[in-house]
Amino acid sequence: MSADEKRSEQVEEQNEAVETEAEEVSTEAEPATEEESEVESLQAKLKEAQEQSLRFQAEMQNVRRRSEIDVEKAHKFALEKFVKELLPVADSLEKAVESTEGQQESSEVVTSIREGVEMTLDLFKKSLAKFNVEELNPVGEPFDPQQHEAMSMVPAPNAEPNSVVAVV
Repeated sequence: MSADEKRSEQVEEQNEAVETEAEEVSTEAEPATEEESEVESLQAKLKEAQEQSLRFQAEMQNVRRRSEIDVEKAHKFALEKFVKELLPVADSLEKAVESTEGQQESSEVVTSIREGVEMTLDLFKKSLAKFNVEELNPVGEPFDPQQHEAMSMVPAPNAEPNSVVAVV
């Protein structure tokens, strides 16, 4: 073997060794690249899951808030409907008291009935006041169709035109 052949063989052996090392490095690099891409994929999935979790939490807060408002409205509506049914009772008690006014109270029976109705009316008004139901007396105020219901028009020389002169 000549020196050139020996050098060629050595170069070939070195080339083979370098190629073998390169293959080993490339096979080692591939798993690292695969692991990196898997890590990136998992990080993206984690970020997406966190965002979805935040959206679900916000949605739950909105649902809770809406349900609280709905319950509050239901209570208010139920109370409003109940009170509207009771207002004629208060009106009837007031009319009973008014009907005994101006009459001679010669009879003890009429006097005791009037006192009983007055006490019942006072108790009833106190019960309504506990639920923030107040009596409004718009006599003398300008008539507002948004707040008042006109029963009839009557001439009232002492009142301004289009004003409330009596509450029924």
